[in-house]
Order: sequence, then C-alpha cells, then structure tokens
Amino acid sequence: MGGRDGPTLITSVQRAMRLLEAVSAHANGAPAKQLARETGLPLATAYHLLRTLTHDGYVRKLDDGGFVLGDKLQTLRTTGRAQALLSRVRPTLAALRDELATAAYLTFYEDGEIRVAEIVDSPGTPRVDLWVGFEDAGHATALGKSVLRELDDEARKDYLSRHHLADLTPRTITSPPELLRRLENPPLAPAVTDLEEYTLGTVCVAVPVYSGDTLGSLGVSLPASRLSRLPEIRERLLPTASRVTRGLSLTI
Repeated sequence: MGGRDGPTLITSVQRAMRLLEAVSAHANGAPAKQLARETGLPLATAYHLLRTLTHDGYVRKLDDGGFVLGDKLQTLRTTGRAQALLSRVRPTLAALRDELATAAYLTFYEDGEIRVAEIVDSPGTPRVDLWVGFEDAGHATALGKSVLRELDDEARKDYLSRHHLADLTPRTITSPPELLRRLENPPLAPAVTDLEEYTLGTVCVAVPVYSGDTLGSLGVSLPASRLSRLPEIRERLLPTASRVTRGLSLTI
C-alpha cells in the first residue's frame, strides 16, 4: 500500500472553523440557513455544529435566531494577545538567564493580585520551588515587593488589607509598617531584594517593568551563597527591564 499524502485532517473541525469565520463576517448576526449556504454545509450539519459551538460559548444565539461570536472567543483573543506579548520578551528573559546563570521571572499586577506571567529557567538554573503562590507571598518576594513599592499609597494599602503577611521563613517581614518602611528606601533602589524571606537558601532581586499601563516586575533568583553579586545583578537588570517594557508596550 502506498503512503498517505499529507496529514490526516478532521473534517468536523474544518467545518466548525468555516462556520466561525462565516459568523464573524456578520456583525449583527446571521441565521443558520444563511451560514449553511455561505459555508456550503448541509443545513442539518450547520445546525448541529452551531448548537455545539453555542453550548461551549464560542457562538451566541440572538433572540431573532441569528448567530454572533460568543464570549469564549473574546477570552481567546485576550489570551492570545498576552501570549503574543510574552513571546516578544522571552528571548530577552532567556538571554538574562544565560548571562547571569539565574532563573528569570516576570510578574504583573492584575485585578489587585501579583501574578507570575513567565518563568525562564533551565536544568542548570532551576526556578524557586513555588511552594506558596505569589498571590499570597507578595510581601516575601522581591518580585512582589517591587510591585508594592511602585503602587500608589491607596493601592498599596488596599493590597495589604486583603493579604495576610504570612511567616514563610524566620526572615520574612510580617509587620506591615516595617514592610512599608523597608520599601521606602531599599539599599539597591529602584531594585528590591528578598533575602531568604520566601525560602531559605535563596535570594532574589527585582526591578519594575510595565506592559502599557499595567505594572509588573522582572527578577532573578540565585543561591544565597551569591548574595554579594546582588549589586552587580541590579546593574544588569535595569537595562533589561527597559527592553522588556519597550517590548511589552508595542501595539499588536
């Protein structure tokens, strides 16, 4: 028997995608009969596919019987845009990892929470064991403290009112007034550090970045034995943060 030419294609998937393309061409919606005609699908097939797409949120049926794109596709577009933005800066993060022999991290402050957006590491430069989520450990990480330092007073107070300053290691700062005092004038400003406050044996340093108006932070982690290198690493982080901000702020 001869080999097949080309990949195996799933016809039902192709038909569903053709329907989505047809739906997207009608801002005010189009009925199933029209969509079937435009896509060359049997009406029964179009109905079945539209019912499935509506159930899963990719299509929405209007009161007049027309179909428009659903909220799920908007979510995909938003996620896709974020992925496209991150793809622009991953090479910069990878270069930072290789230059400093450290894992590199990128976070953003979104919906009142500090969230990790990207981690670039390798077998030789492993990431920190994220045993406590960053949303609950902003006070104990350089990445989180960098964000808190850049927030205005009202936003910072709001964050601290919603987050318990958990005692993660003997070095963790658990007093809000003390945390704010240290954020006021950190020794490596505008960089901030985590000196074994999140996990013993690891230190981190981070600096602020922006994605448009969204605040974030760029940082690296390294063994506590390399603590003396933090000032040098700060000098490498600052220009890298500027490149990351430029990359994230370009319009797609």
